[in-house]
Amino acid sequence: MVLCCRSWLSNEGGKHLLLLLWLSINALLFWKTFTLYYYGAQYYYLHRMLGLGLCISRASASVLNLNCSLVLLPMCRTLLAFLRGSQKIMSKKARRLLDKSKTFHITCGFTICLFSVVHVAAHMVNALNFSLHYSEEFPALNVARYQDEDPRKILFTTLPGVTGFFMVLVLFLMCTSSSYSLRYSNYDIFWYTHNLFIVFYILLLLHVTGGMLKYQMNLNEHPPGCIDPNKTLIDDIPVSEYPPKSDIEAESGLENRSGKVCTEVPKFQSNLQETWLWVSGPLCLYCAERLYRYIRSNKPVTIVSVNSHPCDVIEIRMVKDNFRARPGQYIVLHCPSVSAFESHPFTLTMSPAENRRTFGIHFRVLGDWTERFRELLLCETNRDTEILPILQQRNYPKLYIDGPFGSPSEEVFNYEVSLCVAGGIGVTPFASVLNTLLIDWKQYKLRRLYFIWVCREIQSFLWFADLLCILYEKLWQENRPDYLNIQLYLSQTDGLKNLNGEKYQVLNSRLIIGKPRLKLLFGEIAKCNRQKCVGVFCCGPNKLSKELHNLSNKTSAHGTKFEFNKESFS
Repeated sequence: MVLCCRSWLSNEGGKHLLLLLWLSINALLFWKTFTLYYYGAQYYYLHRMLGLGLCISRASASVLNLNCSLVLLPMCRTLLAFLRGSQKIMSKKARRLLDKSKTFHITCGFTICLFSVVHVAAHMVNALNFSLHYSEEFPALNVARYQDEDPRKILFTTLPGVTGFFMVLVLFLMCTSSSYSLRYSNYDIFWYTHNLFIVFYILLLLHVTGGMLKYQMNLNEHPPGCIDPNKTLIDDIPVSEYPPKSDIEAESGLENRSGKVCTEVPKFQSNLQETWLWVSGPLCLYCAERLYRYIRSNKPVTIVSVNSHPCDVIEIRMVKDNFRARPGQYIVLHCPSVSAFESHPFTLTMSPAENRRTFGIHFRVLGDWTERFRELLLCETNRDTEILPILQQRNYPKLYIDGPFGSPSEEVFNYEVSLCVAGGIGVTPFASVLNTLLIDWKQYKLRRLYFIWVCREIQSFLWFADLLCILYEKLWQENRPDYLNIQLYLSQTDGLKNLNGEKYQVLNSRLIIGKPRLKLLFGEIAKCNRQKCVGVFCCGPNKLSKELHNLSNKTSAHGTKFEFNKESFS
């Protein structure tokens, strides 16, 4: 039980601790702001006019300010890549928390949507109260121009109301287009609507400049609820004719019948705008990074070769001056001939090294963007060519790359034992790892690598069959056949159960028909690596990653601890 908790804490402890801290800060900020506007003397008259709508609208605004600043930080990819690569600055546990940056971004985005609904609802109540409780006594507090003005005019003829409406519209578009099904079926819609965040932040900074809510400035000269000496003293009025005490006055403890005489009338001033204090730092950091990334990626790469592989997979090999990347990282690729604005992330399957400037990617043709990109890269007559390089006497389209950026697969080398599980094209981050081991496996901490690859079609294994065979032979010649444990699983078969060619006999002997029995696999790994910490890496379908995640949390036989790492682009 202790060992099981140890595995769970290693995988989930840091994430849940961070979540608890974030929730606590949000709750504390909401409560402090709520009580300030509920009990604060400077908001006595405004609270008397608006009631709970004032407190809820301001408390929800504080939560929105916090999350509108935090939601930008996970998108600072260059900063995250730097922190991940700085092993002297950050521990392995801290670096693994960076893998949750995308989840944190989604959580903050969901919170913004949720509290936006609360904020809008509270302000709708405020607009109604401004209309119903129009104050003749304190005209400076009024937003309505006269008693019983249509609240819709207050909402749609003021700067905060108009900007708020368009902010809600932008949030609705961004939220609905972020669903997994829409991103998978039509990534273009997600990409374009998500870039509306620029409009959202412009509207946000304009939204808070309306100055509709005001606080009292002269509390010493005019304590809330004091008696105006220019009017009939309250003591001269019979008790039976006192106006009824409001619930707000009774609960807040502020009496308007205290008998204190004020020296001047209350003076009101618009609230100090705090939103820019919250968002300016992260917004400037994000803009500075985007400028840096634009400058870094403004020079096109040189395409060395384009190869067509089975199952609609294309390989591109490129070179670029001063480009450096670590195994497992990814780049964002932009081809203006395909789309003027759209870009897509791709994992590096080959990273540059000291004696090799070339780097490459593999991508599968799925969707309009990749289909059009393939047409530009390949000649029509060569579409059916498999594996063999395509030599074309023509110019390739201009290609720009942004990156590299960090990913969980970088940590493969920081474990003594690692388990890499790939599903289909999800093998790409591990291909970069295998290519790096082919150069020099001795310089890393890694001493045993379990490589599990699941594919539906036998031809898919040909993408990296040569690489696997060459690496296996190299390790065999260097008397380390136990360094790399290869298991290939063919989940569906169309009659072909082996890879053609004698050079693939090593892989055919490790080819299994069916799906991997991961529970048994974890047991064998734990038995062979007692008392060790095994890094588990996954890039593939959600069902596969969930099963690995659960096994990493529960499996603890022989004192072995499994640390789960899920590949995802931020």
